Amino acid sequence: MDSRLRLAVKSVAAKVRVWLVLSVCAYCGCDAVPNGNKWPGGGSGRDADLALYADYGPVRIDVLPLTEFEPGQGLDAAGKIKVYVSLLDKFGSEIKAPGVFRFELHQYVERSARQKGRRIAIWPDVDLTDSAENNRYWRDFLRAYQFELDFELQANQRYMLQVTCLCPSGKRLSAEFALGRRAK
Repeated sequence: MDSRLRLAVKSVAAKVRVWLVLSVCAYCGCDAVPNGNKWPGGGSGRDADLALYADYGPVRIDVLPLTEFEPGQGLDAAGKIKVYVSLLDKFGSEIKAPGVFRFELHQYVERSARQKGRRIAIWPDVDLTDSAENNRYWRDFLRAYQFELDFELQANQRYMLQVTCLCPSGKRLSAEFALGRRAK
């Protein structure tokens, strides 16, 4: 009888342990794992993508001071403007993001509250919504995009370069950068 009693107590104790573990798991519960179509915050598809883009997408654009005019080599070579553009999120971090970039060159108006004058040049938009095209312009070591714009700057003339990024969310970010070339 003594061995039967011990066996019964062990069996009851094992059942109690299993019941206790299962009841703790049921009490704590688990969230369902979201499938590939839903974001943890709810929603799916394009609306969820735009919501996530709004949280972690660019909120500011900056033209880096590395931006400069590079004169052409040789008699027929045209000069280039090397433009370095950084997109910043709401935390101030440089990020890589899709968008369409537009470049415009304006006259620089001296001693004026509004230094951007008449537009001199506009280049075709650069669409970086395709990942392969985006990677082509991205410079990871700078955490910025690099663009080369063909243009021959005049000596002792200053210009105002305006860079605009049209984001997939509909947001338009813009920055200006004073650019010039001194005579030798």
